[in-house]
Amino acid sequence: MPVSEHFRLRRDGNRRIDNLRLRARALRRLRAFFDAEDFLEIEAPLLVPSPGLELHLDAFAVPGAGYLITSPEYQLKRLLAAGLPRIYSLARCFRRGEAGPRHNPEFTMVEWYRAPGTWQEVAADVERLTAALAHEVAGGAVVVRDGRSIDLSPPWERLSVREAMQRHAGIDLRGDESLEELTAKVEGSGRRVPVLGPGQGQEMAAWDDVFFSVFLDAVEPNLGQSRPTLLYDWPAPLCALARRKPGDPAVVERFEAYAGGLELCNGFGELIDAVEQRARLFADREERARRGLPQYPVDERFLDALAEGIPAAGGVALGFDRVCMLLLGAATLRDVTAFTVDEL
Repeated sequence: MPVSEHFRLRRDGNRRIDNLRLRARALRRLRAFFDAEDFLEIEAPLLVPSPGLELHLDAFAVPGAGYLITSPEYQLKRLLAAGLPRIYSLARCFRRGEAGPRHNPEFTMVEWYRAPGTWQEVAADVERLTAALAHEVAGGAVVVRDGRSIDLSPPWERLSVREAMQRHAGIDLRGDESLEELTAKVEGSGRRVPVLGPGQGQEMAAWDDVFFSVFLDAVEPNLGQSRPTLLYDWPAPLCALARRKPGDPAVVERFEAYAGGLELCNGFGELIDAVEQRARLFADREERARRGLPQYPVDERFLDALAEGIPAAGGVALGFDRVCMLLLGAATLRDVTAFTVDEL
């Protein structure tokens, strides 16, 4: 028998309700932050013709109509082509197969772009915004997660993926290794390489499987323990929408922020070359087919917008629910949202 709504929200005293009030304050402060930076808020469409082709995405299909958005990225970049220089969207996004303490199939994402702009500029936005939200709802820049104090004051630690893999896993990673070379490096560090079973579209794990088997186990849990870490210069095979780093094509201009082992955001120095972007999208589509993953259309209007031209841009997607978890010391998304998928 379902529990009453009164008990559902108050089984931990009034903490969840208090957190919902603080979440609302954080939303107001977030909008004030972007207003002060002269950003235009965009209401992103929820129903789109293509949800993105990245290998990790599993979208909800709406028969006869398209897909629920996994991110407002394509649509916001079209607006960059239209000449809007600073835009953000506070969007509800949807991804299948994401349920657990840090995941929900429906979640809130804050995504913004600066054009012209760089990944360093939007990374600085992340630092300043997170600190501002901490002052608003936690009363200062220091928050507590899992019994450990984390100082959110800018600037945050900057660490390349190459440095992080060396420091925490003992692996010297360039970023352009072949699958065989990467496998040898992982095995040489004393770790087992994942092997996929029958029916998964391949006899051995792919580049990303091998990388993340190490990263998620040895690197991610150690990031951002006393202050957040901005992890930058990601291997080129892992980024379909970021531009290659000038002078080092083995990596791309991608960054992620971590605090207390919690991933908060994913940002890029945006790829704005329409020809290269088309090639990457079709390569991802072929790889999805090889792995037996759902097939999604390529968004031609997005590619047309790149061909029309946008300035060099920086963009980032910040998980708002995750930020609330961090600021409020919450162990799960349930503690900072009114409903999770199992409560509907």
